Amino acid sequence: FSSTANTTMGVSSTLAGRGAPQENKKEHALAASNEVPTVGELKAAIPPHCFQRSAARSLFLVARDGVIISSLFWLAWQLPYENISFLGWCLWGVYAFLQGTAFTGWWVLAHECGHGGFSDYTALNDTVGFVLHSFCLVPYFSWQYSHAKHHSKTNHLLDGESHVPPGPGFRKKFGKLLDIIGEDGFAIFQLVTHLLLGWPLYLFFNSTGARRTLDGERITTTHDHFRPSSKLFPKNGRWNTRVFLSTAGCAGMIVGLLWLGSVIGYQRTALLYVPAYLWCNAWLVLYTWLQHTDPALPHYGDDSWTWMKGALSTIDRPYGVFDWMHHYIGSTHVAHHVFSSLPCYHAQEATRHIKAYL
Repeated sequence: FSSTANTTMGVSSTLAGRGAPQENKKEHALAASNEVPTVGELKAAIPPHCFQRSAARSLFLVARDGVIISSLFWLAWQLPYENISFLGWCLWGVYAFLQGTAFTGWWVLAHECGHGGFSDYTALNDTVGFVLHSFCLVPYFSWQYSHAKHHSKTNHLLDGESHVPPGPGFRKKFGKLLDIIGEDGFAIFQLVTHLLLGWPLYLFFNSTGARRTLDGERITTTHDHFRPSSKLFPKNGRWNTRVFLSTAGCAGMIVGLLWLGSVIGYQRTALLYVPAYLWCNAWLVLYTWLQHTDPALPHYGDDSWTWMKGALSTIDRPYGVFDWMHHYIGSTHVAHHVFSSLPCYHAQEATRHIKAYL
């Protein structure tokens, strides 16, 4: 996953001359000077139609993913769920991966809703986003808030809200384990814990999140996404209601799964949903991890951070067929950070123009 012209784009590579080949003198001068462009300059480089949103087109994508998810449910319904053979477990494993991959498509569209990139209508965005994220056990409004903070403070060492590099305390906590299992073993430990537990740990404990509160104080309490009283959120009635609704949406989904279990059997319900849910979580963590982690990517302190530096300090990576399934969230992430309400179906074109400008 090294930064190469064909696979990645971030400020560290493009502004330092390590990104796309220098196609003209303007681009070469920009790279050589380490100049950071303005939002207006980048927007002017992108065709205006890329910023136009279509509710019909977005709803079609929801339906498209829904057909895939429903088809996979139907196929899994044919599998044995009692006295399962080795081959049966293998088929359930394939289903879990494919269904989790499909769930991630809905997850990305709900993320699009939270940014306002789904349509021009806030009510439609929040309705669709709430339903899809609740289905994936994501507290929609709560995460919408923390994710907005992530976008507003990207790659800030103290206020960043996603994969903030660990401080000295991390070494104190895990130093002995590292000494016992070695660097390779610790890398595997990190990989498994991130992909399996990273998402729920972030939602419940704000793991890898910001180090400071909204008031600029060091975090000393649990900043979860489920309590209206959590210090992760502003202290006002509007957000108290939104956080409550978000938690209620997740609770409603759990109740629905329990009800389904009482009808078709709990084991069958668990096989249909839980492994796919874990794969969806793994995809999400993998994307955010790789989008914001690279040896060449800088993180900034108070004295050097700016919004544009943070927005451009992200990485685009190719994911093959999964790009199509996940609405190109991994391969157009720089464009998404600069223009978060730009719809996903125009992100590839916008990325090409941003890359050419940088």
